Amino acid sequence: MKTALITGGSRGLGKNMALALAKRGINSILTYQGNQTQAEAVVEEIQALGQKAYALQLDIRDISSFDPFVDQVRRILEGEGTQTLDFLINNAGIGLYSALAEVDANQVDEIYQIHYKGPFMLTQKLLPWISEGGGVVNISSGLTRITLPGYGVYGSIKAAVETLTRYWAKELGARKIRVNVVAPGAIETDFGGGHVRDNQAINAQIASFTALGRVGLPGDIGGVVAFLCSEEAYWINGQRIEVSGGQAL
Repeated sequence: MKTALITGGSRGLGKNMALALAKRGINSILTYQGNQTQAEAVVEEIQALGQKAYALQLDIRDISSFDPFVDQVRRILEGEGTQTLDFLINNAGIGLYSALAEVDANQVDEIYQIHYKGPFMLTQKLLPWISEGGGVVNISSGLTRITLPGYGVYGSIKAAVETLTRYWAKELGARKIRVNVVAPGAIETDFGGGHVRDNQAINAQIASFTALGRVGLPGDIGGVVAFLCSEEAYWINGQRIEVSGGQAL
């Protein structure tokens, strides 16, 4: 039985990824930052689908917590009779909307820590446990291709993640570990304070320049990530896959 670790798997896109993986017969270890009750509810949903799931607390900003976290992951895997993790999905994140003239240094540091440094160092810590033939999926954003005022810090850090993905695919190829990056377009979730979901003017504006005529839903993303964790997707490696319904084509 294969197992995936999904950071930020207790809500939004991460939750949908975990459920989509369960439907493909893959167990999940999902992380949450503060809402344990919400995370345990996702675990119950996965169990109802017939798969095993575990919820672990993790603040991706706190690198000092990574060693004990990896020990927890190792104990879970050993309890399942294995010593390897099959897939790592670096999903946890926050948004930032702030113009060049207004953004402050702490905001830049936080976005860098959460979206780049944290996932980088966590992947490094977990690397010895990722199985040969396994995979890493990083999560980026359509904002690396589409530029909108106010999203410069967030979009540029995600662009760095996309470049890093190609380097990792090259480096880990000898272990047959494939590394890809999924770039969602605008999605109706609570991400960024529900900016897309709750602001009808913004929602309608995005739908107007999306080929399929609406903004994205969480269910549009999870299945793509789950596919990348399948044998059918084995020959996809080092790729940026945008899942946006054709935004700003």
